[in-house]
Amino acid sequence: MWTFIQKQILGMKWLSVLIGKLLNALGLDITGKLGGSIHFFIYDMIKIVVLLCTLIFIISYIQSYFPPERTKKILGRFRGIGANIIAALLGTVTPFCSCSSIPLFIGFTSAGLPLGVTFSFLISSPMVDLGSLVLLMSIFGVKVAVVYVVLGLVIAVAGGTLIEKLHLENQVEEFIRNAKQIDIPQEELTTKDRLQYAADQVAGTLKKVFPYILVGVGIGAFIHNWIPEDLIIRFLGNGNPFGVMIATIAGVPMYADIFGCIPIAEALLAKGAKLGVVLSFMMGVTTLSLPSMIMLKKAIKPKLLGIFIAICTVGIIVVGYFFNTIQYLLV
Repeated sequence: MWTFIQKQILGMKWLSVLIGKLLNALGLDITGKLGGSIHFFIYDMIKIVVLLCTLIFIISYIQSYFPPERTKKILGRFRGIGANIIAALLGTVTPFCSCSSIPLFIGFTSAGLPLGVTFSFLISSPMVDLGSLVLLMSIFGVKVAVVYVVLGLVIAVAGGTLIEKLHLENQVEEFIRNAKQIDIPQEELTTKDRLQYAADQVAGTLKKVFPYILVGVGIGAFIHNWIPEDLIIRFLGNGNPFGVMIATIAGVPMYADIFGCIPIAEALLAKGAKLGVVLSFMMGVTTLSLPSMIMLKKAIKPKLLGIFIAICTVGIIVVGYFFNTIQYLLV
């Protein structure tokens, strides 16, 4: 039953077969480079958009119960590592990319929440949202998805805890530390309001991320059908002990979310890249993208930014090598 759910519902293999038959009927050979690229592009585009819209609707409905003020109050009730754990978990029901999470991070910091707690939220939000769990299940299976999310939360909690222990509050820009917060009572939404909010989030998010999905699927189709398998294996397979580091660094200049990364990761894995390499690339893109680091630099000073980048980079690399080591147990 679970195999059927993973392959036919989450992975939509029936759609792949249907598109293949339609392309064959049009005279395209889907086993060739051109036909295979077109097949990969159409199938992955439809699959990701359908999953994207479904997931965002469900997650946005859940998120409607956790507006910023309520989230701030929840976090304010906890102390110590418990607060970091709650912050990391709340990060899983917030926006899908780091650039969307940074304004919330700034708001929480301005509200006086502990710095380590806000950083646990900031790390968790783009790296391990609920959407990533379902999407990873559709591509890599339930074991990989669960381990990925658990280790992502560990990075978020450990990173936030370490930053808290270093007492770097003076590394937050003064205009944020001195900002005055006005608590506005939250209006309780009706079910109809929540459904409308979820629908609006689907439309807004799809409009924002669709170009990145196009690019991601295009890159994935190119890798899948045009780049020689031995080249991928040479740089990102067993033969290169630095593959995880290369993949993590390669993800930094990109700006995408989990939906744009999935087709690239899928193509790399199919070509022989190690699992840890692929997942490190995804974590690097979603957590350490250059645009989000530029945004974050407006809120924190270089020393804290450097520590944040170092913690995330080391955590991602360790996770990557861990996945490489246990790949035979998961795939």
